[in-house]
Amino acid sequence: MNKLDLANWTQKYAKQQGADDTSVVISNRRSIDIEYRDKNIDKLTESTENSLSIELFANGKYSSHRTNDLRKPALGKFINNALAMTGYLGEDPFQALPDPELYKGRHNVNLELFDSGYHQVETKKRVDIAKRIFDRIQGQDDRIISVTSYFSDSHYENVHLKSNGFEGTYESSTFGAGAEVSLDDGSGKKPQSWQYYSARHLGDLPDLDQIADEALKRTQDSVGQTKIESAAMPMILQNNQVRGLLGRMWGALSGGSLQQKNSFLLDKLDTKIASDLLTVIDDPTIVRGMGSRYYDGDGIAAKIMPVIKTGVLKNYFIGVYYGRKLEMAPTAGGSSNVTFKLGKRSGLEIEQDMDKAILVTGFLGGNANNTTGDFSLGISGWLIENGQRTTPINEMNISGNFTDVLNQLVEVGNDPYRYSSWRTPTMVFDGIQFAGL
Repeated sequence: MNKLDLANWTQKYAKQQGADDTSVVISNRRSIDIEYRDKNIDKLTESTENSLSIELFANGKYSSHRTNDLRKPALGKFINNALAMTGYLGEDPFQALPDPELYKGRHNVNLELFDSGYHQVETKKRVDIAKRIFDRIQGQDDRIISVTSYFSDSHYENVHLKSNGFEGTYESSTFGAGAEVSLDDGSGKKPQSWQYYSARHLGDLPDLDQIADEALKRTQDSVGQTKIESAAMPMILQNNQVRGLLGRMWGALSGGSLQQKNSFLLDKLDTKIASDLLTVIDDPTIVRGMGSRYYDGDGIAAKIMPVIKTGVLKNYFIGVYYGRKLEMAPTAGGSSNVTFKLGKRSGLEIEQDMDKAILVTGFLGGNANNTTGDFSLGISGWLIENGQRTTPINEMNISGNFTDVLNQLVEVGNDPYRYSSWRTPTMVFDGIQFAGL
């Protein structure tokens, strides 16, 4: 029995046993991970998982359940037990299936989420990719202590049914490749760094030599890192690091945070919260995008949605459940591809035009409070002087409040990072306080 037939059977059986409505998801995932170290395969794992998840709505009560046993007799027992447990719960008037109108209007873009050549990728090719990255790095620097290269891929299939008319199916693939390098810097320290890329299609990954060279260069750049004196100066966020800052405030846009009053952006719709240069659009329609989709977990048809427009907050991420609690129309349960209005210069051009700034190439932990907007983060990177990288830095901190920092944005680059659902360009924030010596 195929997944769609089994989902229909599950839905029908649950309603026969007393459920008023159901939402059923059947999925299977296959993942392969390879690590290559010291000229040998250090790790080769393959995992396959089949699962069925069901949400039950019965007599005003709601519960969700999951099983990996997809045999009909086992599923029948599973559903009966789930319904029995649901009967002990309290009623929740906000739990119900979405309005079917929200299912309508799916975009018809072929998102190409699945690489049709996925099943032709054999284990030998996977190992060869990891080995090629390793071989490219090994021997390039006499200070190398160890090199570990990686390759991974996954295949995912999903069928989703709701008893009030929603039906969705999709298939996707993901490939990843990268490396981690450690060096002996001669002072007893062993700096290490890494580089890793992900893409929907194998052919969309960067050149393997580029991946290897970047992993080694990032490690070499960390040799001799130090703190400099505390100061306020411009901060250049490397394009693949912007999420490390802005992503930490993203939870403040969620319906759950708003309903629980744990968001510094509560009641800020149509209010200016950021620099005019900041325009953020959630775009689920990007072909081969890492966050692209046809619908969200509620079944809401995915649509392009402005989040921030020239500094003004235009939308929250409101799912069906919290939309009812907040008495707000649902938008989306979460972000897809987070995209930005781009500027005119590349990160390198911006860097070369700076008299003095700090280029952030990595975050080293820290915390952010979505209720207040306060944050404190460790950073590593480079001191930029007269357009040149002069001093590698590490273990410095930035702190502040997102309400202020969003308004300190003074330039956006033209170089979006394409290997993540956050397609972020280089960004420059003025007057950031860096804490060091």
